[in-house]
Amino acid sequence: MRHPGTMDTLHFETAEQLRLACRRGQFSAPTSGLAEGYQQGNIVILPSALADDFLRYCVRNPKPAPILGISEVGDPRLPSLGADLDIRFDAPRYRVFRNGEAVDTVTDIEALWRDDFVTFVLGCSFSFETALLRADIPVRHIEAGRNVAMYETNIETAPSGPFSGPMVVSMRSFTPQDAIRAIILSSHLPQAHGAPVHIGDPSQIGISDLAKPDFGDAPVIHPGDVTVFWACGVTPQTAIRHARPEIAITHAPGHMLVTDLRTEIA
Repeated sequence: MRHPGTMDTLHFETAEQLRLACRRGQFSAPTSGLAEGYQQGNIVILPSALADDFLRYCVRNPKPAPILGISEVGDPRLPSLGADLDIRFDAPRYRVFRNGEAVDTVTDIEALWRDDFVTFVLGCSFSFETALLRADIPVRHIEAGRNVAMYETNIETAPSGPFSGPMVVSMRSFTPQDAIRAIILSSHLPQAHGAPVHIGDPSQIGISDLAKPDFGDAPVIHPGDVTVFWACGVTPQTAIRHARPEIAITHAPGHMLVTDLRTEIA
């Protein structure tokens, strides 16, 4: 069943409008295709004792974990990403991890907030979808009103402290001509994962069945399409499983924080 306020029933002119809808409990759906022109972000919230190791993990793995912003310890605000932004309320859905296991999905984290939390916001491939749409390149999951398909791969990330694990990728399919254009456009947006990490045969990166993604919805693939795979900001969630912190909070896959940063082609 679709959540109230999905892509085909709500339109947001600005990122702030979308965040306020989340804060008021009016929106809890995936954010692909929404608030066009604003950068979307993956969320990782950790106890401060793990922040340095996780920061190094991001620096060593800039494709899946490009850093958009980092909070002060215990501060739910990230003013560089939005003057009114409150990370406790402003994403549609959050995933709660205990000792590395996902135990709950919630629509706000006020009751879980701690004075030692540090928030990391990482770039998201949804941000380059604006460039694709403006170039009249069809984005099939947006057309179908679905979340993007995401898969764990056999590509290992560079470890840091307790953080390690396989890269997660998001997949979009295109005609061969549109695939070339999508690759070129995304390569100009490194803060949104940049150019893809793989094109074509999914088995080469450890994906056995495209119809069964590890996260998100089943993809829409037309006859003759080329499959293109981008590094995905869900990757840190696999690293959290390996690190097993007492508590960690992320976005639910596909349910991103939409920032006030604009999506620009370099």
